[in-house]
Amino acid sequence: MLITLEGIDGSGKSTLHAALAEALADLEPVITREPGATWVGEAVRRATAERTDPITEALLFAADHAAHIGTVVKPALREGKLVISDRFTDSRFAYQGVTLEGAISDPAAWLRQLHAGWSIRPDRTFLLVLPIPEALGRLAANSRREHFEDASVLEKVQRNYLDLASADPSRFVVIDALLEKEDICRFVADEIRQLVRSSRSRRRR
Repeated sequence: MLITLEGIDGSGKSTLHAALAEALADLEPVITREPGATWVGEAVRRATAERTDPITEALLFAADHAAHIGTVVKPALREGKLVISDRFTDSRFAYQGVTLEGAISDPAAWLRQLHAGWSIRPDRTFLLVLPIPEALGRLAANSRREHFEDASVLEKVQRNYLDLASADPSRFVVIDALLEKEDICRFVADEIRQLVRSSRSRRRR
């Protein structure tokens, strides 16, 4: 089973990811992330730090995604493991859908074509949403901000996320990221446990 966590920078997504590793330790989940789970992630981080042109950046993110699926996600799923990823395909559509504006006539269509035939649809995606000023306030302590950690960019990114959630309501669970982090972790962990139990019950039939 593949669970993904999504949200703009400052939403608490990575904090939730770390908390779930502990809360669900008895399920022995594979805890992973994009970018960074493979060596390609280092190239992605260098590209974002150096503000590489948006098409190169998008292709590097896609390459990292492909490597992540091939070396981490698919092998774990074949073994019947629970995989929890901090960011996945939806991040491409949310973020690169914005950064590619002006470089490509229809970024969403281009990204869909780029991922067609090989990417994996998560079983459930938890999307953390919050007001942009709150997200920026949480990021303020970080002196090395990425180029997309800007109010106007994050506003568009979050709108893209919400559009994705509206288009696929059976997969997405939208969560108020202003709630206490312990409450968010408890809710998401309970939801994942229910999904795992349901999946195992179906396999026994």
